[in-house]
Amino acid sequence: MTSYNKKPHACHKFQSRFGWEVGKYDLTWRLDKNNSVYLGWVSILSDEVRRSFLSVLQFYAVNFSASHACNICQRAKWFFEFTGGSLDAKLLVAYRSSLGSSKEHYLGGLKGFFVTWYKQGHPGVSEEFFKTLQGWVLKGNERGRAVLQMDSLKGPLTDIEVQGVLEGLITCYSKKNLELEDLALIFTLLYTGRRSIQIVGLKVKDLRLNDRDGVTSYSINFPRAKQRNVPWRSTFNTCAIDEDLWLILQLQVANTVKKLQACVALLLSDILIQELPLFADFSDIAHHIAEKDLLEILQFDYLHAPVINCRAALIRFSKIQCVFSERTGEPLNLTTRRFRTTLGTNVARQGYGISIVAEVLDHSDLQSAGYYIKSLPDIVERIDKAVAQQLAPFAQAFQGVLVKSELEAIRGGDPTSRISNGQVDVGTCGSFGFCGALAPVACYTCTHFQPWVDGPHEQVLNELLASSDRVWEVTQDVKVASANDRLILAVSEVVRRCEIAKKESAHG
Repeated sequence: MTSYNKKPHACHKFQSRFGWEVGKYDLTWRLDKNNSVYLGWVSILSDEVRRSFLSVLQFYAVNFSASHACNICQRAKWFFEFTGGSLDAKLLVAYRSSLGSSKEHYLGGLKGFFVTWYKQGHPGVSEEFFKTLQGWVLKGNERGRAVLQMDSLKGPLTDIEVQGVLEGLITCYSKKNLELEDLALIFTLLYTGRRSIQIVGLKVKDLRLNDRDGVTSYSINFPRAKQRNVPWRSTFNTCAIDEDLWLILQLQVANTVKKLQACVALLLSDILIQELPLFADFSDIAHHIAEKDLLEILQFDYLHAPVINCRAALIRFSKIQCVFSERTGEPLNLTTRRFRTTLGTNVARQGYGISIVAEVLDHSDLQSAGYYIKSLPDIVERIDKAVAQQLAPFAQAFQGVLVKSELEAIRGGDPTSRISNGQVDVGTCGSFGFCGALAPVACYTCTHFQPWVDGPHEQVLNELLASSDRVWEVTQDVKVASANDRLILAVSEVVRRCEIAKKESAHG
């Protein structure tokens, strides 16, 4: 790799916080599986300033997260490009003015870097520069806007949107359109609200099964993120999960073991399997590697999947299964952060305080958790029939095909395919496989359902709304009473389409 120093000495090598060996004068510093610092731009600095800058950046690479070191380097690049490589106090003032209030936090991150530079005694930062910087109270990065405003594109998902995602995932996987690893990644993001870096940092041994007094419970021991001055996977926080996610992750364990066994010649021991990444990248592993060497490599993040895999899984799912938002009528913008803010919002909705929200989201302080508490007044209440009829076309929760009669339906000649509401038939099931779902309500969001135009769908809708009212009267819990909201929208859409079809038939 190209270096500034033509003959790099061993003393110029160091290890990043994640254990990756880095050459101080290399043009690129690979700090962990997911982050690299690019330093081609430092040629604009004088020799003295460049040496000082690299020394302080090395301190950050060793003691802080790789992503933080990368951010600092990028913001330093913008600063020095503005000042022409100078550390002049007057240019510092001019740079702050150029940022404006919306980007002042760029300099906020650099403030700590330059203070460290000065206090460590490296040449370049003058006393005037230091005192100017120290005298400023800089505006921080604006946080919580998407949560506070319940932003339909970036903020928390509604319960109806979450139900749509869950149904879409199950449909895609059952049709073999989605890989197991993508399913496991998205389910883990959705159910635990953990950061992508925590999820790809998981090992097989982090999945915990607890059996106490005949009661089985499941949990994940997540490695913490954003903890300063601590090595990778040195602090953990336990997150309880349900059996459904546990079973999916057990399938993922078997998938990872199978992938590794196909890559290496050795027989995998139980000790080795426990150390394996839950989500792995075995592309660079040597076929004839010894178990001892493999165990040593597994102490670092080299064989863990990159963070980008989480986002890539969501992109692949969104291309296969288009889940619509009842708020916008557009396909959902799915991001890992939205799943996280959704969990925080739901915990706050259940009446838990700021400390519990922070605990669930694995925050080290309470500041960020406060936004979820403040967002409560903006949360939409239960939907009634009129609202359901308005939202139904947007949500597109109905996934089946409307047919004029049983004769037009797939399997229309098979009496066992009829779907009944307990009193009269409402449609036909077009699936040739076994289904254990509760008919007819579960059918309205199923791709195989073929409702009949003359079916009593409004009766089904009224029964669902009445059931929601009864649950509300007993529990006074909006979340529990709204559990079938997406289903209500699906039935409402069928009612609407039937009305249109009947009018067209009458005029035809």
